[in-house]
Amino acid sequence: MTQHRITDDLPGLLAVLPKDYAEAIKSVNHADDLLEIVIDLGRIPIARFIDREVSIAEKEATLDEIKEVVSRVGEFDADNRAGIERTLHRISAMRNKRGTVVGLTCRIGRAVYGTIDIIEDIVESGKNILLLGRPGIGKTTMLREAARILAEKIRVVIVDTSNEIGGDGDVPHPAVGRARRMQVAQPSLQHEVMIEAVENHNPEVIVIDEIGRELEAAAARTIAERGVQLVATAHGRTLENLLLNPTLSDLIGGIESVTLSDEEARRRGTQKTVLERRAPPTFDVLVEIQERDRLVIHLDVATSVDNMLRGFLLEPEVRYRDKGGQIHIKKQKQSNPKHQRTSQGLRRSFPNGPEKNKKRSAKRKNGVDHEKSGDLQPSIPVGKISIFPYGVARNRLEQSAKRLGVPAKIVKDLNQADVLMTLKSYYRNQQKPVLDAEELGLPIFVLRSNTNTQIEQVLIELFNLTEISGDQIDLKHINENTHEAIEAVRNGQRWVDLPSASSRVRRLQHELVRQANLISHSYGREPNRHVRIFRE
Repeated sequence: MTQHRITDDLPGLLAVLPKDYAEAIKSVNHADDLLEIVIDLGRIPIARFIDREVSIAEKEATLDEIKEVVSRVGEFDADNRAGIERTLHRISAMRNKRGTVVGLTCRIGRAVYGTIDIIEDIVESGKNILLLGRPGIGKTTMLREAARILAEKIRVVIVDTSNEIGGDGDVPHPAVGRARRMQVAQPSLQHEVMIEAVENHNPEVIVIDEIGRELEAAAARTIAERGVQLVATAHGRTLENLLLNPTLSDLIGGIESVTLSDEEARRRGTQKTVLERRAPPTFDVLVEIQERDRLVIHLDVATSVDNMLRGFLLEPEVRYRDKGGQIHIKKQKQSNPKHQRTSQGLRRSFPNGPEKNKKRSAKRKNGVDHEKSGDLQPSIPVGKISIFPYGVARNRLEQSAKRLGVPAKIVKDLNQADVLMTLKSYYRNQQKPVLDAEELGLPIFVLRSNTNTQIEQVLIELFNLTEISGDQIDLKHINENTHEAIEAVRNGQRWVDLPSASSRVRRLQHELVRQANLISHSYGREPNRHVRIFRE
């Protein structure tokens, strides 16, 4: 569809203004670019266009002129908004301490047919969609058009708090098509009307403008859990804005502080206390409206939030419309992860030992960590590694390194070290060498006890050894067995035990289970220790 702009009865709005104001706006002759008209007591009234502001009078606005406009528009609601019946224009009032209107903002309402083309495939996918953008960028216009398109095929109900979607008056504006519209008596009751719409009117889609309160966010989650598609707007410009907004963060799953076990923290390469997504997001897709014809789209909100909290940057999909009306799409791809984030305090900058910069970049081919790809990848051999032991017996460390045949160098200066090896008690108490290692960005390996077995397990992980005996790991076989067990648990089995395996294999199995959002623990004694996979 070719985009076609329809100005929604601009003469109707000009008719409520003083005559000289209306004539001045007409003389500018740029009605399609007009955004709003601002009239403040004691100031020169102005008309704001997309790219400039124009004065529409030579003298300051008087109280009589403001009262004249107020008398010609509809009644102001509790949110100090009024409208003109059967139009999309919105008049907002500023009042003094005594309740007298001393300022007006007359926002121009337009129906723009075709504006939703750029994301029509997403709108019709049935997913819950949240639109973000600065005021005046076109969120409501896009929301109105989405309601009209969806209403041609399925049942749509609009919860119209300020009558900005369907226009003022009891009869909705033709721009919403066949969609039904529920008005809200008071803005504070929007969440109740949202629930009422679902319970009483059997919608397949609920359209909401401006989710801004905690109760409304909770109501949106309730509606989504009932199987009704949500299309809404919210305050904010980017996903990060929403994530840091304590009132609305629940819309994208919310965040909470989680304390990890030593094993899990070491496997992730993070501190024991990290931020994680609290729940599944209410909205599946988030659309950031950067410009009127340029959108940034997070097609999987859960993945975007998880990557942001873990310090990875996810480059979202970008869609834009050129001057000729052609739509262009730049597909979503993963960018290089940040090695260090203050919020998470990464303790291990790389998952399988301290490789040199060239080896690290080779491992992250095309910006995707092999550990994150869903299947296990072969380990890359590492060279000589300098270890600074803190609380770990040096003689035992030297003996273990000699027995395993690994090129470990024991150093006495932390600045010469590639990694820090310490005990759980020192790590927990945040001793100075531990803090210094964090400042230097060194990987930290934590031992539960000062035994040869514990030291050897860390060296096996550190040097990417396959088996102590030297046998190679059959990664394909491990992947297949682990994925079969994961599917069995997902299909209802309470738990599944994997075959007994070495510590190296078990670590890889735990990683696959974690990627599948399931739980796993190791049971038994060596050499018969095995991994068990749980649903919860």
